[in-house]
Amino acid sequence: MGKLDGKVAFITGAGRGQGRSHAVGFAREGADIIAVDTTAKVESVPYALADADDLAETARLVEATGRRIVARDADVRDYAALAAAVSDGVNAFGRLDIVVANAGISSPAPTLEMSEDTWQDMIDINLTGVWKTLKSAVPHVIDGGRGGAVVITSSLAAVHSNENTAHYSASKAGLVALMKVLAKELAPHSIRVNTVHPSTVATPMILNDATYRLFRPDLENPTRADFEEAARTLNRLPVAAVEPEDITDTVLHLVSDAARYVTGTTQMVDAGGAL
Repeated sequence: MGKLDGKVAFITGAGRGQGRSHAVGFAREGADIIAVDTTAKVESVPYALADADDLAETARLVEATGRRIVARDADVRDYAALAAAVSDGVNAFGRLDIVVANAGISSPAPTLEMSEDTWQDMIDINLTGVWKTLKSAVPHVIDGGRGGAVVITSSLAAVHSNENTAHYSASKAGLVALMKVLAKELAPHSIRVNTVHPSTVATPMILNDATYRLFRPDLENPTRADFEEAARTLNRLPVAAVEPEDITDTVLHLVSDAARYVTGTTQMVDAGGAL
């Protein structure tokens, strides 16, 4: 018996990183998966985004657990594409119980020097994209009449500031307010809503040259080892970055019946970084 037997989960940003980890982890616990990621380019993002092969690999890994998956190319900025992907999944599996709004980007830049596009892309994807995800998916959970769970991926950056992340921190802090309002609105439907707040996570969004320079502006060409030296100073526990599976463990708890009375909360997985 798995923790999510018979349930269906919709996960954005599922091509790799935390999203892939959530999809595979949920499948191992008995859930069928509706997964989206996008091949659309975002010029303000200074690292390679997921591609079609990444999402195909997520689908392969989910199917290897014995569960089913509907995987679609959909940009969270495109409400129609999200709605179509969710509808395809619900038509295939007959229900929706869990929504994990996970997709996001990072594009470090000084607050007063970043371009308008850099600011707007961040808000469009990390904040408005989450709202579009919820708008497209949560009505299916309501229609099921069985209750359910929503988890939104925020960040330690929502509560702990660092230079060159104003747009990122603003988007992630906005998600907390969105979560709290939605938790109240959905409580009569027995749908719980929470945010999860990771510290640095060892995914391609973090493990890239732009992030290394953000953490080590004192070096011309910082390496991952240089980044990790600085990152360790942010966390109280002796770790530079947590693994995607560490976040999945918390998200899995939040969407499972073990957290049936947990709603409206900000769940930190930050190695003590907010202390």
